[in-house]
Amino acid sequence: MTKADKVTFVIDTLKRLYPQIPIPLDHKDPYTLLIAVLMSAQSTDVKVNQITPLLFEVADNPYDMIKLSVEEIREIIKPVGLSPMKAKGIYGLSHILIDKYNGRVPESIEELEQLPAVGHKTASVVVAQAFNIPAFPVDTHIHRLMYRWNLTNGKNVVQTEKDAKRLFPKDLWNELHLQIIWYGRQYSPARGWDLHKDIITATIGRKSVLKEYYKGKK
Repeated sequence: MTKADKVTFVIDTLKRLYPQIPIPLDHKDPYTLLIAVLMSAQSTDVKVNQITPLLFEVADNPYDMIKLSVEEIREIIKPVGLSPMKAKGIYGLSHILIDKYNGRVPESIEELEQLPAVGHKTASVVVAQAFNIPAFPVDTHIHRLMYRWNLTNGKNVVQTEKDAKRLFPKDLWNELHLQIIWYGRQYSPARGWDLHKDIITATIGRKSVLKEYYKGKK
């Protein structure tokens, strides 16, 4: 199977499994999405979705957010972890959005990356999901699967993103990054992985990964 055939197989399989793609983080507009994605760093979407309603009930826009102190924000979001850094980031970026963007979330990755506590992945998720601008945010699931599927060398997430953008059609990026995330969670997790349920890796997987899997099963 050529690399092009592998890519087509991945796209077709994911489309069949996920014709409708749910957005993992609950939000109602670009600002609440930005805050939710920022909070999801080193946490789970389930935990974030439990906490954001408590925060957004008090402040779901930058103008209300800066009425809170950093400590008040931190107290609400504490269960998601890294709360000191995230609370400072939420407070700081809310001020910048008001001062520089009239309270609106900018639509470019470059501008988003200038905001406190907003990295490349967070910025990519926001432009893709809030503004429908093609991006390919790479999280741990995508990084793991792209390596398992022999579509990247697994060197780092930067390389994985470059390879994903090179291999997959641009008009599918926003769908694919979510489909791969759901697939990774359901069929190809880091722990408790059952290759027999993971049709993509079983079909096109990297030989060394498959060998390691079967070795571990002996």
